[in-house]
Amino acid sequence: MIFLLVLPFFCCDLVASPDFKEYTGKVTRIIDGDTFEVLLEGNRTEKIRLNAIDCPERGQDFYAVARKGLSELIFQKEVKIRLLYYDRYQRAIADVYLPDGQYVNALMIQYGWAWHYKQYSNDTHLAELENKARTNKIGLWEHPNATPPWEFRKKKK
Repeated sequence: MIFLLVLPFFCCDLVASPDFKEYTGKVTRIIDGDTFEVLLEGNRTEKIRLNAIDCPERGQDFYAVARKGLSELIFQKEVKIRLLYYDRYQRAIADVYLPDGQYVNALMIQYGWAWHYKQYSNDTHLAELENKARTNKIGLWEHPNATPPWEFRKKKK
């Protein structure tokens, strides 16, 4: 009987612990439109890659616009990071939120600064935001033949 009383408390404590998956940090560097560095406790930095989006690569139309857009949204701000996993480049793949709760990944798509990266995401809300930006020719969708970054990278190889 005592075991049953202790076990639910122990399980709930593990699930509720925010230390593993959610944390905050101050954005100190914008690398490109979908990657940045954040300063964490203990003067430690971590490279963050925005989940479910892909921005134009260096050398592509709208690269600078996407990078500047991300900078305007988050640079020098304290952001909430919901870590999903680490990629092969040791970047934290994450959903990122502004202090007021706005979802940065979605804003990048909404403003036409990024593609919804459907290869890694089946989020219908993000797909709708991309379709709306395309229809309204917002941001990179001003160009009728905007090349997705994954195709641009493939051509460079």
